[in-house]
Amino acid sequence: MSDEFPDDRLDDRIAGALARPVVPPVRAFAQRLAHEEGALGVLFYGSNLRTGSLEGVLDFYVLLPGPQVERIWPRVSYHEWVHEGVPLRAKVATMALETFRAAAAGERLDTTIWARFVQPSALAWQRDAAAGTLIADAVAGAARTAARLAIALGPDAGTPEDYWRALFRATYAAEFRVEKAGREDSILAANRAHFDGLLPLALAAGNIAFSRSGDGAIRPGIDERERGRTLGWWKRRQRLGKPYNVLRLLKASTTFEGAARYAAWKIERHTGVPVAMTPWRERHPVLSAPGVLWQVWRGRKALAKRAQA
Repeated sequence: MSDEFPDDRLDDRIAGALARPVVPPVRAFAQRLAHEEGALGVLFYGSNLRTGSLEGVLDFYVLLPGPQVERIWPRVSYHEWVHEGVPLRAKVATMALETFRAAAAGERLDTTIWARFVQPSALAWQRDAAAGTLIADAVAGAARTAARLAIALGPDAGTPEDYWRALFRATYAAEFRVEKAGREDSILAANRAHFDGLLPLALAAGNIAFSRSGDGAIRPGIDERERGRTLGWWKRRQRLGKPYNVLRLLKASTTFEGAARYAAWKIERHTGVPVAMTPWRERHPVLSAPGVLWQVWRGRKALAKRAQA
């Protein structure tokens, strides 16, 4: 049962995890984004958090006070900034903290917030201690939601990894994106310290009984009625997962601030072909796509010819 952890609570675990250090340029970028938006806090996540690298695109969630403005959230934007001579790039999702909290708690149809933030993140900037506590509480809610679904999807008894694996396999399948087979295994392998001991704490915080065997296996104390209720909650979100993600992508194609610059950077990074950014391409990224693709095709042919010479 949960009394195996008398001196540890989920809230303490999450607060400690969010306080992990981030490199100074990332913290400076987060502060800059926060001041532009009047934010309560900025979460930093993704592979760059784990590696400390500044290469590629940094991932931030900017959390705002007050009610949610956009009906389809979060608002996504792309930013470039040179900090002390180092060029930084970031994809930024912006939304109200209250909407983030509700989504993390499973009160919204969204599947992305709690599935993403049961994974590692860091509070790269906070307005004050009170704001930091609110954000930590919301992230703890993501862990409780994810753990509840994980035991409903997983076996009657198994290792914590068995349950997390079942969770990520299901949530990736529900979203409109392509992931390599075994993506759930790579998440667990790359973040082993983060997930070690997390499931029992999240179950205890959610008042879900469980027992543990000597080999570390967990047997959740849920009956079929409770499991069915949780799976019913999930099936509704599962059915709407792909349509909702398509709707977000369609919105992002017209409202993604800096979409053309982001696409140009990605194209050059993956093909080696620089894309000239004109004012018209900046204003009309979708309409300019055929011309950009033609330019990239010609550029790649030229690069191939030079390589053969």
